[in-house]
Amino acid sequence: MSNPLTWLLLAVAGTAAGFFNVVAGGGSMLTLPALILLGFPSAVANGSNRVAVMGQSISSVVAFRRKGYREAALSMRYALPAALGALLGSMAAVEASDELFRKLLSAVMILATAASFLRRTGETSPPGGEPRHGLVLSIVFLLIGFYGGFIQAGVGFLIIAALHGLGRLPLVRTNGIKVFVVGLYTIPSLFVFVVQGKVAWLPAVILTAGHATGGWLGTHFTIRAGDRWIRIVLAAAVLAMALKLVGVF
Repeated sequence: MSNPLTWLLLAVAGTAAGFFNVVAGGGSMLTLPALILLGFPSAVANGSNRVAVMGQSISSVVAFRRKGYREAALSMRYALPAALGALLGSMAAVEASDELFRKLLSAVMILATAASFLRRTGETSPPGGEPRHGLVLSIVFLLIGFYGGFIQAGVGFLIIAALHGLGRLPLVRTNGIKVFVVGLYTIPSLFVFVVQGKVAWLPAVILTAGHATGGWLGTHFTIRAGDRWIRIVLAAAVLAMALKLVGVF
């Protein structure tokens, strides 16, 4: 694992993941399998990936704010229950076996890829408006936080489904809130993995640099363009890695 080419490829994977995380979601479905395939135990891959997610979230929140997207109150409303859920989910994750984690990750990767193709229709809330089903969303984010604390991969799709699909917020606002929520709930989640010694710091730092760069690029792309074509590219990569994990090739 000291091969410089390995670290370069990990940095590229981190940049792509940071970009996908902001634009659509699912970036961890690239980096988690990559870390596992490099030989890291699943819990260490899970913990190391969260360092990078934190870096990407900070980069993306700053970029959204500079573009005028400030949703502090609304973001905090859903980030707090997500943080509680993430703490509980992370405590469960550090006790999960490698075999169980790999099976769950493969299933999540395939399901999340399928969900990324679902079209979302219907009117969205007006600019600056409140999301629909606010109380229900708070409960949903508690569950999303637990899932994010346990696996993380594909959590972006769940947040988009909650805020855009259920809450009917426009997609750009949804992504702005999403990066804040993920960043905040990652704090207690990462704490659990660090305390348990489940972080490999060198790959974590390399991934963080890539995630921060990709998150910055993804934020600007989200605001200027959209995410439709990203889902096709992401789906191909995710399916290939899922099949690799379960031993198809």
